[in-house]
Amino acid sequence: MATRAVPAPLAQLPNALTLARLVLIPVFVALMVKAGDAHSWPAGVVFGVAGVTDQVDGFLARAWHVESRFGKIADPLADRLMIDAAVVLLVVYGRLPWAGLAVVAARDLLLFIGWRVLAPRGVDLEVNMLGKAATWLLYASVAFRIVTHDATTWPLWLFWIGLGGAVAAAMLYVRDAWKVLRT
Repeated sequence: MATRAVPAPLAQLPNALTLARLVLIPVFVALMVKAGDAHSWPAGVVFGVAGVTDQVDGFLARAWHVESRFGKIADPLADRLMIDAAVVLLVVYGRLPWAGLAVVAARDLLLFIGWRVLAPRGVDLEVNMLGKAATWLLYASVAFRIVTHDATTWPLWLFWIGLGGAVAAAMLYVRDAWKVLRT
């Protein structure tokens, strides 16, 4: 096991960023509800900050060798909850198609079931680069959809590309989990 690269108080920063992202979810939801079916820079900024903290907390935890069980559970949970909240609200307000929500929900359900099956067996799958890239693209595309007018279609294309990447990453996780379970 690698030695921690930072003092103990600073070692808590990645988990603090994850907690901050969880706290931002109701703030984001309130801003989105206030905006209704219109674009919203305040909601987009909060969502964008959440996306940045997602990248920073994981990078710091790995770089500083302070990865924790809490972080391995709470970080992806915070990501899923923030992205899911945004997608649900964008669908409700007619700014994203229902099919996008169906795919996001199915993918998240698959990941949750996989975690429930693998965690009790002590199996811990590493996050793959495709999954990281897809999450970042989903954050970016949803943020762009939040801040742009309805007639702007390029964020929708980014959303579908990011969602396709997320589904492909989920399939890689299923493949890896299947290999582990068969041994």
